[in-house]
Amino acid sequence: MRVAVIGMGRVGLVTAACLAHVGHDVIGVDDDAERVAGMERGELPLLEPALEPLVREGRRAARLAFSSDLKATIRDRAVAFICVGIGHQPNGAADLSAVERVTRRIASAGSRDLLVVEKNTVPANTGAWIERTLAMYATSGARDIEVASNPEFLRQGSAVCDTLHPDRIVVGVGSPRAAGRLRELYAPILEGHFACPFHPACAPAGAVPFVVTSIQSAEVIKVASSAFLAAKISFVNMVADLSERVGADIAQVAEGMGLDGRIGGAFLQAGLGFGGPCLPRDVQAFVRLAEEMGVDFGFLREAVKVNARRIEAAAEKLRKALLTLQGKRIGLLGMAFKPHTDEVRHAPALALAAHLLQDGADVVAYDPRAGAAARNVLPRLVVADDPYAVAEGADALVLATEWPDFLSLDWARLRRAMRRPVLLDGRNALDREKLVAEGFEYLGMGR
Repeated sequence: MRVAVIGMGRVGLVTAACLAHVGHDVIGVDDDAERVAGMERGELPLLEPALEPLVREGRRAARLAFSSDLKATIRDRAVAFICVGIGHQPNGAADLSAVERVTRRIASAGSRDLLVVEKNTVPANTGAWIERTLAMYATSGARDIEVASNPEFLRQGSAVCDTLHPDRIVVGVGSPRAAGRLRELYAPILEGHFACPFHPACAPAGAVPFVVTSIQSAEVIKVASSAFLAAKISFVNMVADLSERVGADIAQVAEGMGLDGRIGGAFLQAGLGFGGPCLPRDVQAFVRLAEEMGVDFGFLREAVKVNARRIEAAAEKLRKALLTLQGKRIGLLGMAFKPHTDEVRHAPALALAAHLLQDGADVVAYDPRAGAAARNVLPRLVVADDPYAVAEGADALVLATEWPDFLSLDWARLRRAMRRPVLLDGRNALDREKLVAEGFEYLGMGR
């Protein structure tokens, strides 16, 4: 199938590369000519495991191309995904100006028999708004243009795997014809024909559910899913606080809870809370939608407040262990909001670093990939070249991002380099017994 993917951010580039990988003829479109030229040379604008070899494969097989000419690209395509960024206005409302610009350009291209698919997270009723915009600006030669919603459920750091081995594919459509076209597009993925290039041992779990809904239902499914996950994280963090006060271990509590099939173990890891560009944005969008429709989602607003308080809770643990943070040297292991990405937007690690700096601490940090991005966001932060430099003369270390590399560090060497062996495991990812045996004063979250 001939496909256009408009917007070469994370969602767009991963979608384009994966669709080319499963056999489609894909052109990725972006207004940034320099970015397009870089991708044609194999230089990707973002970090995502397994994406670079997938792009190289698509280029070699002549199934993946890039262009900055939307009008020329769109004319002979059967499906066009809109993956441009969604900004936010000062009042928190979504800024759909980029979506509008792309929609108007699609309408003026004179396309025929085209399915336009919104892919990025958008407010409810965006699909209907795109339909009206297309009708308003369509040229006389344009005909048979339909709109659909196909929300992404990608996790940064595993977006390729999530695309090729999804839990489900949701399509919101206005006609059986549109549903049939998207089923045909995703047939190789639905049938589980492709191994995961990031985790070779990860095999498809069988047929993938293909959920067909109205466009509005698909839009709500996306933001409601994100909001539920955020609420689940905040819930387990509140249970962590309770567990700590009564002498329980949240790791054991979460394990026991997660074995209940009605609950599940995913997103039951207590720690510094959720972050990144997606969950906070989606929760805000969901709350705003509810308020506009007159539905009170007060408990979700409280979940956001709980998440924000995780940073103060972590700082208070360090404060109690060190008596004061003023003048103390604190080392942070990790700055990205999660492993396998260089994304630092809304990263709990940087929120904690800013809090510690404000309280008078000297903070030095290391991250395998996010150092430059973190320095841009927080210029006062000292960024080290390796994790052992972080420990030099430190009064405390904080595991803030659970990169696999950190789990196998030489902890005896880190301990020797520190002035005081306080270790805050902000992700409950380390072996507590081993660290205590190494001489660390171990602090967990809810343990």
